[in-house]
Amino acid sequence: METKQHQESWRFPKEFWLANLMELCERAAYYGFFIVLTLYLTDIVGFDDKATGVVAGVFFALLYFFPPFVGAISDKIGFKKGLILAFSLLTIGYFFLGVFHSKVLVIVFLFVVLIGGSFIKPLITGTVAKTTSEVNKARGFSLFYWVVNIGAFGGKTVVPSIRQGIGLEYVNFFSSGMAFLALILAIFLFKPIDSENNGKKISDVMDALIRIFKTPRLIILTLIVAGFWIIQHQLYATMPKYVIRLLGESAKPEWLANVNPLVVVIFVVIVTQLTKKYKAVTVMFVGMFIMPLSALAMAFSQSLEAITGDSISILGMFSLHPLTVMMIIGIAIQGLAECFISPRFLEYFSLQAPKGEEGVYMGFSHLHSFFSALLGFIMSGFLLDKYCPDPKTLPAGLTEAQRAAYYADAHLIWYYFVAIAIAAALALYIFKIVTERIDRKKQVI
Repeated sequence: METKQHQESWRFPKEFWLANLMELCERAAYYGFFIVLTLYLTDIVGFDDKATGVVAGVFFALLYFFPPFVGAISDKIGFKKGLILAFSLLTIGYFFLGVFHSKVLVIVFLFVVLIGGSFIKPLITGTVAKTTSEVNKARGFSLFYWVVNIGAFGGKTVVPSIRQGIGLEYVNFFSSGMAFLALILAIFLFKPIDSENNGKKISDVMDALIRIFKTPRLIILTLIVAGFWIIQHQLYATMPKYVIRLLGESAKPEWLANVNPLVVVIFVVIVTQLTKKYKAVTVMFVGMFIMPLSALAMAFSQSLEAITGDSISILGMFSLHPLTVMMIIGIAIQGLAECFISPRFLEYFSLQAPKGEEGVYMGFSHLHSFFSALLGFIMSGFLLDKYCPDPKTLPAGLTEAQRAAYYADAHLIWYYFVAIAIAAALALYIFKIVTERIDRKKQVI
């Protein structure tokens, strides 16, 4: 009995805590960089909005696609060597993104960051899995989940001071410093954790990907859920530029983005518990039904300003711009929708995997983000260019009223995402009806 109680405590091996500390550093680096990437590519490197959408879209799409393949490599070289390699690449990549700003070199070092980042997820989650037992694994991963969100929250909280204080390009040095701290921990404190030499080969990973594409139910649901994530990605693709271009350089879109992880951390366990008796697709439909309201709230910001003026009093304690208020509401709705969709999608995806293939299948559980990042960021570039253009591209000598005219329809951007969200919700509803009918027929047979 004492042994069991000991196992169920919050006591874990040193490597578990080191892995979480490294994850904290890496998430702070990643999200600090992530939230300002499109601003960096446009304002510092000189890509226009359309090109920025393509570059950022390809970067984030591959960041979600590569980890299963990289995970197969990390199994072969071992966790310690893999972590050292990953954090070395991240340290170098982030650092030189701060030093060099030519388009070719930026793409080269983005690729370095991409490869380094692709190693992190399988290595860190693998370390958490290997340093926890069956008894305390759930507790260990819940702690890991909190650390991920604390790192994301912390990185986005610090970045505005750097961006507004000393310059946008210096955010890359912050990210490099956090990655370097994790590298020091990996080199000097982390003990090797050998894999059991039963990791998948890259050919096995490719075979699993092909089988997923040959499973109509799984790939269709993945594409439908990508509709949700196209809107979710606008937190990083559209929102930072939209807020700064409409409110000015003093705005802090990084802080607005923090509303999402805050809502998820508060509500995800509650929502999961309340909906656990219902089928996964039914619960996901609730999230999809909520999602159009998120983009609708963001679209309403300029209409609200026409009603309230440029300031809304919040309980008499402080005032916010109407755009800020509606962004907070819209982002909070996104976070709530995510609570309904993400956990149950992962559950559904895992249940579709053949026995013994769960691990390699789950490596592709974020395949929806590959499609949604590619489409979402590219769409964002074209929509920003049309409705909320870069101030540097406007004619010189404009009056304030003339300048404002270029942004009068900026809110229309969000109606495109309202349409995508409604289409995805309807598609999921049809998917639910069709798959339930097929399953009933199978039961009769």
